[in-house]
Amino acid sequence: MSEENTENAEKIRIKKPKWLRVKLPTGENYRKVRSLVDEHKLHTICESGSCPNMGECWGEGTATFMILGNICTRSCGFCGVKTGKPEAVDIFEPGRVAHSVKTMGVKHAVITSVDRDDLKDGGSDIWVQTVKAVRHQSPGTTMETLIPDFAGNWTNLQRIIDVAPEIVSHNLETVRRLTKEVRIQAKYDRSLEVLFRLKKGGMRTKSGIMLGLGESHEEVLETLEDLSSVKVDIVTLGQYLQPTAKHLSVQEFITPERFAEYKEYGLKLGFRFVESGPLVRSSYHAEKHIFDL
Repeated sequence: MSEENTENAEKIRIKKPKWLRVKLPTGENYRKVRSLVDEHKLHTICESGSCPNMGECWGEGTATFMILGNICTRSCGFCGVKTGKPEAVDIFEPGRVAHSVKTMGVKHAVITSVDRDDLKDGGSDIWVQTVKAVRHQSPGTTMETLIPDFAGNWTNLQRIIDVAPEIVSHNLETVRRLTKEVRIQAKYDRSLEVLFRLKKGGMRTKSGIMLGLGESHEEVLETLEDLSSVKVDIVTLGQYLQPTAKHLSVQEFITPERFAEYKEYGLKLGFRFVESGPLVRSSYHAEKHIFDL
């Protein structure tokens, strides 16, 4: 990036547009979720990923649980989750997550994880045990699982298909051209293959991308077309926000009007749901997607 572009990006990062204002976390339900997360030593992507909707979602009594620890083996340029050597797998984690889902009375649980490339099974066994534990303790709860690509190990992916969560999500995150810079260890076509295999296995599928990293309008449309080609059911589009000064800079703040255009285009492509807006994240309004599919 040139010095001029870097300087402009910094100016934009300092002064966010008015449509990116978020409410501070408050209220009884927020405090209840906060207490449960702390009491059971749970990890949430809401906190680790610095999600701007944490106040809204926690205030409604919902949270996205993150399993397999809070240290990722990958160092994606956009992500606020810590990178490094993860701790040993906690075999009691599935039970704690399931207990919290039951205690909170969650009707639709969203679960994600860090990447665990250090494990032969990629963490897929803990994934399976978590889904089973939630079903055992809360048989009426539906689930969305936001999974990694398991480094292209299709045996590990098949374990997710076999346990059959109601929705399985895997994010492309960005357009093809920027994937190497934004996701580093990931591959655009491998992620499309993950989504293709999930759909072939009978899963309801979901994926998401961030905007404002330097992609062109045409590249966003092409990415939506690629997701449509592998029959993805639900797509989310949101504004990238720089977690820290060490992460990739915001190149552009996309207007709500442009997000509305992408939603319209996505619906024309045949997606069942398109969540598109500056503050949209992967799990935003996830509970609304399950019942009409």
